Amino acid sequence: MLSELKNRLLEVFKTAMPLIGVACLLQATIVQAPTPVFLQFLAGSALVIAGMLLLFLGVDLGILPMGRFIGAELPRKGSVTLIVAVAFAFGFATTIAEPDVLVLAEQVDRISAGAIDGQVILYVIAIGVAVFVALAMARIVYGISLRLLLTIVLATVILLSFAAPEGLVPLAYDAGSVTTGVLTAPVVIALAMGLSSVLAGRSPISDGFGLLGLASIGPIVAILLMGMLLR
Repeated sequence: MLSELKNRLLEVFKTAMPLIGVACLLQATIVQAPTPVFLQFLAGSALVIAGMLLLFLGVDLGILPMGRFIGAELPRKGSVTLIVAVAFAFGFATTIAEPDVLVLAEQVDRISAGAIDGQVILYVIAIGVAVFVALAMARIVYGISLRLLLTIVLATVILLSFAAPEGLVPLAYDAGSVTTGVLTAPVVIALAMGLSSVLAGRSPISDGFGLLGLASIGPIVAILLMGMLLR
């Protein structure tokens, strides 16, 4: 446990220090923010490091093993519907707890002065992720070509981008980019790896990956469809 803690702490420092270093360099040379503001930045950076450390430890010690176990156990129940339903539930639950998605929803609500409800955006994004995670798990079960599936859904995204209100297109693509973050990504990958590891003829490499690509398309489609319905 102590060895894992030390390794994760080093990884977190390597991840966070470049950003902190750039901010400190700008503070010393160009920006020169007031001392209270800079001290607040340093305190916040320390909290970020502590939070990232606890988050990554939690993912490694609990979320990933449980996700792989659930993914491996589902096929033994003999129900594709159950597999798809669990994938949908996990996709939805992890997305509404994803920090990046929460930040995006809050900013949309604030910038639009309430004209676009942040909670609505949050749940629309979550539904989009959930549907496409379920679709991705069904692809593993039935052995559908990822290349074919991506071609179809990306063509759909392009068509919807021309049909949806122009003002929502940038939001849709940003929604797609923030969904596969530190919480959703490990859960989805763990489920897929567990599922593909027990199905005959499936490879954890070729079938266990690709889900995040599909999952990130879901919010784009969902936001664009929402814009078309509310037009």
